[in-house]
Amino acid sequence: MTKWTPTHEAPEPLEGPVVPTIVGGTVLWFVLFLVQLPFYGWFDDHGHTWWVWTCLAGAGLGLIGIWYVRGRDAAIKRDAAARDAESAQGTQGTRADRPTA
Repeated sequence: MTKWTPTHEAPEPLEGPVVPTIVGGTVLWFVLFLVQLPFYGWFDDHGHTWWVWTCLAGAGLGLIGIWYVRGRDAAIKRDAAARDAESAQGTQGTRADRPTA
């Protein structure tokens, strides 16, 4: 059998509200941790304490994710601003070279 190869290019990745999505997920994990905390004894009796700690780990990793995506978002905005400034300088230079009528 031959290996499947695509016959068309892959679409561009979708960009959405990344920072609010990660913040929402982090809050959800932390709320789930807080909801399960009063029932820790039940989880311990049934051997399911990993459920509680998984929620706390999700919240902790979410904090790292928030830090990461905020930095990524800031870098994307800086790059866009630098490109806009560069293109604005390029068009101003060509206008100054033209004689006015």
